[in-house]
Amino acid sequence: MTEALPFGLSHVDDALADRLRTGLDDVEVALRRAVTSEYPFVTEASSHLVSAGGKRFRPLLALVAAQYGDADAPGNVPGAVVAELTHLATLYHDDVMDEAKLRRGAPSANARWDNTVAILTGDFLFARAADIAADLGTDIVRLQARTFERLCTGQIRETVGPAEGEDPVVHHLEVLAGKTGSLIAAAGRMGAMTSGAPQSVAHAISAYGEKFGVAFQLSDDLLDIASESEESGKTPGTDLREGIRTLPVLLALRGTDPEGARLRELLAEPLVDDDLHAEALGLLRSSPAMVEARAELVSWAESARAELAALPAGPATDALSMMCDVVVDRSA
Repeated sequence: MTEALPFGLSHVDDALADRLRTGLDDVEVALRRAVTSEYPFVTEASSHLVSAGGKRFRPLLALVAAQYGDADAPGNVPGAVVAELTHLATLYHDDVMDEAKLRRGAPSANARWDNTVAILTGDFLFARAADIAADLGTDIVRLQARTFERLCTGQIRETVGPAEGEDPVVHHLEVLAGKTGSLIAAAGRMGAMTSGAPQSVAHAISAYGEKFGVAFQLSDDLLDIASESEESGKTPGTDLREGIRTLPVLLALRGTDPEGARLRELLAEPLVDDDLHAEALGLLRSSPAMVEARAELVSWAESARAELAALPAGPATDALSMMCDVVVDRSA
């Protein structure tokens, strides 16, 4: 049986699918090499999330973007690895900030060891990503550095919260663009750059990636509320329990309808009580806020798709369009 591509790309052109599978296999080998240290404990800690799996969406996007240039260029796989290592590093740091116990269905690094180990392991992965980027040229190094800046700024903005008078929904979407969209945009741009694709392609895929990244995170947040299983790699309703205000919660909180009063009351505080959590989750699932949040997801996905008009027609562009369908359908 032919191995399925990640992210539900089941109807991609056969030749493209074969190239992407080969590229992702090479990425996996390179990732394992990149997280290996002369010190066994460092190897164990830095391999923790690599071994836990994941969607590998960022390297996938980088490899798709590389199809617009030289699909066999030697920098394509290293560029995809830079994007994934940067992503993995942020996960170690995120779990410390969120005091998460699980990541990808396995104990988080901070739960398995402690916060110090998790933070330093994230730093180690950033360093490895920068080392690989240095071999790809100053433009890739600059792109990674500027992306890292946006990631940090997005995280700081999320931590501080909206300024007085700022719309919490607008603030939240801007945070998602910084925390998630920027790295997905960078992954696409890296693939275009390492393959020598035209600058117009790099620009279009970057614009696509940023908008797609917001849709990607919105889809994850909806899945966390709507799913009955642990499809998202964590227990459904985890964000709700921890008081993390994702888009459906923000939309519900700004409502004024009498029917939503009980839900707004429950959402005002972290829901540590199991019964109150279950009540809030049920109310939120059936609320107008979920409908509105899903419409926002669709809007971002379609906005991302619109950026593809600047790209030449072909299997790679078809694959990028298919991703827009998948990101919407997965949270349905």
